[in-house]
Amino acid sequence: MLNIAKLSNFCGRKNEKSKIKSEIEGEVYNIPVNSIKPNPNQVRKFCNRENLDELISSVKKFGVCQPITVRTINNKFYELISGERRLMAAKAAELDYIPAIILDTNDTKSAVLYLIENKYRQKLSFIEEAEGYYSLKNDYNFTEDEIAVCFGMKTSDINKMLRFMKYSPECRRMIAENDIDQNRAGCVLRIPDEQIRKATLRKVCDMDLSIQKTAEIVDLEIEKIKAEEFIYCEQKVKMGCVDARLLMNTVKKSVDIMQKSGIGVEYEVENQCDETKIIISIPISKTEETSKNT
Repeated sequence: MLNIAKLSNFCGRKNEKSKIKSEIEGEVYNIPVNSIKPNPNQVRKFCNRENLDELISSVKKFGVCQPITVRTINNKFYELISGERRLMAAKAAELDYIPAIILDTNDTKSAVLYLIENKYRQKLSFIEEAEGYYSLKNDYNFTEDEIAVCFGMKTSDINKMLRFMKYSPECRRMIAENDIDQNRAGCVLRIPDEQIRKATLRKVCDMDLSIQKTAEIVDLEIEKIKAEEFIYCEQKVKMGCVDARLLMNTVKKSVDIMQKSGIGVEYEVENQCDETKIIISIPISKTEETSKNT
């Protein structure tokens, strides 16, 4: 259940449930359809065409029976809060006016009410729902705890939904268009490499793989990534060994040159279990020692 009292607090209003209810059930006005702007927080990307056609047919016969909700912007236009499908149907039915309740509300409350409308009246896909929560968090500075309270959910459930935002916009669109369920999308998300993740998701969509087959492919791809990482690390170790030998040879040659020049330099190598020590001893002449003491 939605916690209306908490929602009102978050949106800058300290009244109780009755106030919000009376506000939403306020006076109905007929306003021009072409004066209504879309909600900037729109999360619904896809609409069931068959259901929309049925609604359009109903609107043509009986008009819009339930008013939409809007708010005034710039004292000239209206911004949609709820009733997106009803507005689409009114436009398709070529209505000039639509019944609406005009709310006096701020940006934050409008964003929350819009998401509530879409989540509970016409069920959002889990990707659209995740994008809605992400907008509240990033555009309106809601915490995961506050979002959870607003929608009567656990914070852990909000976090699980937000993880789908790790997908690129292209991948999220792919998930929505192919009706990939939450379990398969979450399974593919385990792949750490973005390009491999995208290719795997495409395979799941094209072949309409079950969750079991999806998990098998994901496990295989993860094993491949681990194997490639191991090979890469092994190559780096080998290169490091080669670099160390080159360094030791360079140092040895420098010592040889010094010894041939008559400098009594001593060169010693100590091999230990996890490292090799090179000790170079260069004698200080009596003249240098005397000048230092002076």
